[in-house]
Amino acid sequence: MTDVLQPWEVIEGLVAQGNPDKVTEFLATLSSAEIARAVSRLDDSQQAALLMLLEPEDAADLLEELSDTQGADLIEELEPDHAAAIIDEMDSGHRVDVLGEMEEDEAEAILDKMDPEEAEDARQLLTYPEDLAGGIMITEFLSYHMNLHVKDVLQDLRDNADMYSDYGVQYAYVINEHERLVGVIRLRDLILSKPEAPLTSVMIPNPLYVYVDSTLDELDEFFDRYAFVGVPVTDHNGVMAGVVRRGDAEEAYSERAEQSLMRFGGIIGGEEFRNMPVFPRASRRLAWLLINMGLSLCAASVILQFEDTIARKIALVFFIPVIANMSGCCGNQAVAVSIRELAMGLIQPQDYLRVWRKEMQVGLIIATVMGASLGAIAYLLHHNPFIGLLAGGALSMNIFVALTVGGLIPLFWKRLGFDPALAAPLVVTTFGDMCGFFLVLSMAALLISHGLI
Repeated sequence: MTDVLQPWEVIEGLVAQGNPDKVTEFLATLSSAEIARAVSRLDDSQQAALLMLLEPEDAADLLEELSDTQGADLIEELEPDHAAAIIDEMDSGHRVDVLGEMEEDEAEAILDKMDPEEAEDARQLLTYPEDLAGGIMITEFLSYHMNLHVKDVLQDLRDNADMYSDYGVQYAYVINEHERLVGVIRLRDLILSKPEAPLTSVMIPNPLYVYVDSTLDELDEFFDRYAFVGVPVTDHNGVMAGVVRRGDAEEAYSERAEQSLMRFGGIIGGEEFRNMPVFPRASRRLAWLLINMGLSLCAASVILQFEDTIARKIALVFFIPVIANMSGCCGNQAVAVSIRELAMGLIQPQDYLRVWRKEMQVGLIIATVMGASLGAIAYLLHHNPFIGLLAGGALSMNIFVALTVGGLIPLFWKRLGFDPALAAPLVVTTFGDMCGFFLVLSMAALLISHGLI
């Protein structure tokens, strides 16, 4: 029985044969996820050979199936001339996303080899942050001056059918002599109108739009409210700049959430793939872990102040990690809720009193239930009600503090301009450990001094 070849093995063989048509045909049989996985299994030289073999248009289609980071890594392996030919074939949104992931000098070397008009458009789009409408809009859209007639637009569509076929056209936009947006035309209305009709009689006047500096949260809210496939983007003078497609806005919002999750897990930079070079991956993790270790040592130093207490009641060692860990878990739950609400625009840093009050309410319930549970377990283990009181009381207080602090820390970091997903979990965990160690050991020292344990 013959072993079935994996997709990357098939691609590797077809590239070795030097047959671009067969490569293109095979890639067409794979899903986006399968293509991304297969390409990631090829080494750098095989990836470069794959892109060199394909026609620029087919190579551009391949890159658009990959993540921006993965696409940038592939492009960086090529000579600027060949890379520019491929980048030229991408739509403006994907083009800027890939260039934005590259080192500035490498991106500029490619831009210098591109079509001057396309390169200038890309440079303009690169000036917008990726979390604003200007950073995710495309500049391939149809716009016509308001003094034209339906027959003029229909003739333009026929004359440029090949170019417009890649636009995904459903609307045309009407602008005035100052390039300002004044209306939008559905292509259905355009086709069904009389050729001699002026565009102003066919268009929908005063259309909805967003600004180039509209945020992802504002775009998400817009598309939740309106069932549009895209929305025009203008500057603050009303000049048409581009179009944000619903799918692109949803993808950008999802990517931001994924990066926040990675940062929450301690991946500096918010993005990592296992096909990336080893040392950059290791450095992204070490940057977090070394800081975390230093803060953990600070937290553990609290224990050194109570060496005599631990020596006299070694049973305390059993409860210390449990109390520290549970408070850390509870605190990070509160952190996660605050980060999500900040990302969705449901809260702002100035809402700290409301957040604190809400976390106090849930904190009282959780602290009571968890404290009582651990206190009962401690009593059953040691048959001493004061040890039960010590363990349960320390856990209750620590959980209550961790929850209230955990809900507020992201707001505090946001106000200071730091990424709350990166900084907050680290602070909450360290604070919870220090507080937990101190509560257990200080309460134990008090009870020992009175001969109760």
